[in-house]
Amino acid sequence: MPSLANLSQRIVQVGFIIAAGLAWHWAVTNHHVSPLILPPLPAVWRNFSKIILSGAIWPDLSVTLYELVCAFAIAALAGGLVGYLVSRSGFLVRVFDPLLSSMYSIPAILLYPLYVLFFGIGSGSKIAIGATIAFFPVALSTIAGLANVNKSLITAAHSMGASNLQLFARVLLPAAFPVILAGLRLGLVIALLSILGTETIASFEGLGHEIVSNAESMEIAPMFAWVFVAVLVAFALNGAASFIEARGRKGMA
Repeated sequence: MPSLANLSQRIVQVGFIIAAGLAWHWAVTNHHVSPLILPPLPAVWRNFSKIILSGAIWPDLSVTLYELVCAFAIAALAGGLVGYLVSRSGFLVRVFDPLLSSMYSIPAILLYPLYVLFFGIGSGSKIAIGATIAFFPVALSTIAGLANVNKSLITAAHSMGASNLQLFARVLLPAAFPVILAGLRLGLVIALLSILGTETIASFEGLGHEIVSNAESMEIAPMFAWVFVAVLVAFALNGAASFIEARGRKGMA
């Protein structure tokens, strides 16, 4: 039964987290790892609780989420548009699909110093790098989804006098929707990781800034508490995106 399978998956996931926590506690309490590298879990939990209960999380979380929303919106619009335009021609698909795939394999983070020069050290450079990196999975998934729609469906729609808008809304999008959704989910996760990473390199605010600021001050327990905050945000966003993707698949089925 699907419910039983889901339950077993959750049990394994929770068991893995508990095992990792026990291994962490054992390594610290038995002095196998220095507290300067891995602090005791109770200290991390106290700092994590302080961050949440004091409301200190909100200013930095709001900055990171604002950067993420802007970057993802740009990547979704640009990637979707480019993917659609490329997918309309077999020649363009053969040219740009491998080209975009090759560009995607280049670490775009190498361009971040240039983005800082253009957009400054604030949110602008984080939005730009997040949108750049997230653009590729969105565009590639859109190309893959739309270019592989059954040609007989397109021919039938044309023969019935469907306009380009009707063809897109009633044939192309429903057929390609699962693939496009997967690319959007991947783009969202990659945008978040890119933004968190660049916030640790050069920033004045954001979750990544808090992590690196505590690390530079050798405040290891608070640093891990902020890492936990970032991990929970990533889990929550990925879970929400997965839920939306699953609902979208059912809606288009």
